[in-house]
Amino acid sequence: MPGPVYYAGPLFTDAERSWNLANARVLRSGSPQLEVLLPQEFCASFDTPPGGTPNFDGIFRACLEHLQRSAVVLAVLDGADADSGTCWEVGYAFARGIPIIGLRTDWRPAEDGVANCMLTRSCHAIVRRLDEAAAAMHTLLGSRLQPRERQASP
Repeated sequence: MPGPVYYAGPLFTDAERSWNLANARVLRSGSPQLEVLLPQEFCASFDTPPGGTPNFDGIFRACLEHLQRSAVVLAVLDGADADSGTCWEVGYAFARGIPIIGLRTDWRPAEDGVANCMLTRSCHAIVRRLDEAAAAMHTLLGSRLQPRERQASP
């Protein structure tokens, strides 16, 4: 079984969480043995209790632990500036030699024509669609991953 995929992206609005979850479901259904590490799922127990504040230390430690065991990072790079947590996760993964696939569905040009050059230069590939991201992950993970249907490379 291949190492897991860490899904790095913003997760602060209902729309962001719904989109992340939908993407994770697509990736999981395309390759049932693929473990997708989705922070909004594994950090749910650290979320804000009624009338309280989130356990930020727990969130940080859980994300760090999951990043350290990942084989590849899928980083959502949408927006005028990518999410700050996603940027940190990309930098950490790059420093550890974990390959990164940048997913930018946003059609607006940014600093480097796609996104900030520090992000784009950290990524193994930048793709526009989730199926392209899946294909790039399949290429990176090689024969350790047996997809139901192999996508064409981007």
